[in-house]
Amino acid sequence: MESTKTHKVKDGPTNIGIAVDSDVVIERSVEEAETKNERLEAVQSESEKQNAFIMDFPDGGARAWSVAAGAAGVLFCTFGYINAFGVYQEYYQTHQLSHRTPSDISWIGSLQVFFLFSGSAVGGPLFDRYGGRTIWPAALLYVFSVMMTSLCKEYYQFMLAQGILGGVATGMTMAPGMTAVGQYFNKKRGAAMGITVAGSSVGGVIFPIALAKMFANPKLGFGWSVRIIGFIMLAVLGISCTTIRARLPPRKKSFFLPAAFKELPYITLLFSAFLMILGVFIPIFYLPSYAVQYGMSTELASYLVSILNGASFFGRVVIPGILADKIGRLNMLCAVGVSTGILVFCWQSITSNAGIIVFAAIYGFCSGAIVSLVTLCLAMVPKNPQNIGTYMGMGMFVTAFAALIGPPINGALVERYHSFHQVADFSGVVVLVGGLSVLVIKVVEGGILKKV
Repeated sequence: MESTKTHKVKDGPTNIGIAVDSDVVIERSVEEAETKNERLEAVQSESEKQNAFIMDFPDGGARAWSVAAGAAGVLFCTFGYINAFGVYQEYYQTHQLSHRTPSDISWIGSLQVFFLFSGSAVGGPLFDRYGGRTIWPAALLYVFSVMMTSLCKEYYQFMLAQGILGGVATGMTMAPGMTAVGQYFNKKRGAAMGITVAGSSVGGVIFPIALAKMFANPKLGFGWSVRIIGFIMLAVLGISCTTIRARLPPRKKSFFLPAAFKELPYITLLFSAFLMILGVFIPIFYLPSYAVQYGMSTELASYLVSILNGASFFGRVVIPGILADKIGRLNMLCAVGVSTGILVFCWQSITSNAGIIVFAAIYGFCSGAIVSLVTLCLAMVPKNPQNIGTYMGMGMFVTAFAALIGPPINGALVERYHSFHQVADFSGVVVLVGGLSVLVIKVVEGGILKKV
């Protein structure tokens, strides 16, 4: 009996202890759950705030427009300078590289454009990850490449300094500027990009005239002519780079986004851009040589590139800047691609001085919008604005191969047939097909008649 009582007495307090402990555990579990919920809500709230900030584009203001102005200055020095290669092509054929074929010389310009686009594949993601400070080393390297070009005498030296080093530095300098503009603008992105890319047109007007005048001055010669251009770039880039700042926090994920190549609109846009870039640079490279072949003076022919780029200024401002935001960016890319392809077909039948000058102006207006519209359309594909630089960089890398092989292919056609008819046929076909292929993207995005 005593043992039984003792057992009950001992058993009673033990059960009470267990009950008390269970209550404490339950209370702690409830408190921990509430804490976790609070933390989760805080994280979700912070994530929502960050997403709201990312998608809240300023679309104007002093800082946003200063970024666009700085990017325009960068493109003035980079893409604008490359647009002047037609003057170099004509000069090399009669001076340092007169023993080389036009196709050989065009490889210098092709490499420059190739590395411009492929360099963007590095410059864009670097800007996404590290911000505006990435532009400074690239800009200094670019000026260095121009200075090295002024010392070149042999073909391989021009290939290394102007073609490879200059091209890589150009792409890594240009990409951060264009990516930054995409972070600040959404509804007005077409206008902002139009102003930015118009900087290349201004450079494309000034550099060919300046180079032609200085090349003709025996007191300056080739070396000092190119060095003066380098000092101008140093001043302009020094001012422009200070204005370019990233709006968004760094993206610490993968350097590249392979999943983008599974998106049908993206790969179709790259296919279209590849074909258009394959043919669009041909008149820019060969128009002065074509004009000289049909009796135009060398001095007047040197102005053709400036006329073409001057007209492209209005094409890049009006078409991407005004019409693209109202009519649709893909709509304008399709229209510009088709019209440019038709113009290239017409090129071969124009032989008079007046006709060639008019062609240069019209072609510049239409073709000038292609590069800016391609970058504009690439920027609208990613759903997260933090990926704009990476999408643009990868897209530019793909189109770089078109810029690499286009001019040499046409140079080989000129060398074989001693005529520009085959050049016009080849370039016209690829640009026209590239423009028409944009219709595939429009069908995927909701219909041919839709404003996209």
